[in-house]
Amino acid sequence: MQDVLIRTLEKVELRQPILVEGLPGVGNVGKLAADYLRDQLGAKPLATFYSKFFPPQVYVSEAGIVRLVSNDLAYWKAPAGTPHDLLVLGGDYQGISPEGQYEITERVLDYCAQLGVKQVFTLAGFAQGRVVEEPKVLGAATAPALVESMKKFGVVFSRNDPGGGLIGASGLFLGLGRLFGMEGVCLMGETSGYFVDPHSAGAVLRVLSKALKVELDLTALEEKAKEIDKIAQRIHDPEQRSGEPGAAGPNAPREDLGYIG
Repeated sequence: MQDVLIRTLEKVELRQPILVEGLPGVGNVGKLAADYLRDQLGAKPLATFYSKFFPPQVYVSEAGIVRLVSNDLAYWKAPAGTPHDLLVLGGDYQGISPEGQYEITERVLDYCAQLGVKQVFTLAGFAQGRVVEEPKVLGAATAPALVESMKKFGVVFSRNDPGGGLIGASGLFLGLGRLFGMEGVCLMGETSGYFVDPHSAGAVLRVLSKALKVELDLTALEEKAKEIDKIAQRIHDPEQRSGEPGAAGPNAPREDLGYIG
């Protein structure tokens, strides 16, 4: 198998497309936001990226059907009069090695450059190590003009907030993107880092929707946030936890804190 194998599902012509990346990471903020954006817009599958740099596993559906883990690119054609179509990159994993991170990112960027992409938004979580009730959106960008434009939407830019660097896909897509003539912004939602965080994903999407001038209904995401809040409360409330039948025993039911699809 090649290091990165690309399967194009459809050939399309896009108008000045903007790439939005959201892969698994801290609090799954980026993945949750990108998947929600794709579903809300009804974006259509465009290409699938397979790689030996992903974990060596397949997913098994409820029907017992397997598929290779992958990253997936979808496209959305904006209404007439709107200058930018969108490409949304999501997936199961980031690359599991530094070499893999670079190789996969470069191949995706090369593919998107051929479609005319000149601007990139990467979505991620920023771990604070504590519960964040009103998450801010922190930012990093490739140009001063982008910093000023995103500040208008409430994005906080500070050299100290990102800790001096962006690790993984959210940073590489901006850094390597410049080699392909692309400028970009990383939007990082504050999160505890302990759970999948729809609150943070919602904060990121509110900013992104304004920047892209796209209307999004976040009702379903807010409902997921309420579910996570209930789970977190049960975990952190000793009295409530001890009052649940069998909660202290080895066979106590386990709340699944993995990604909520």
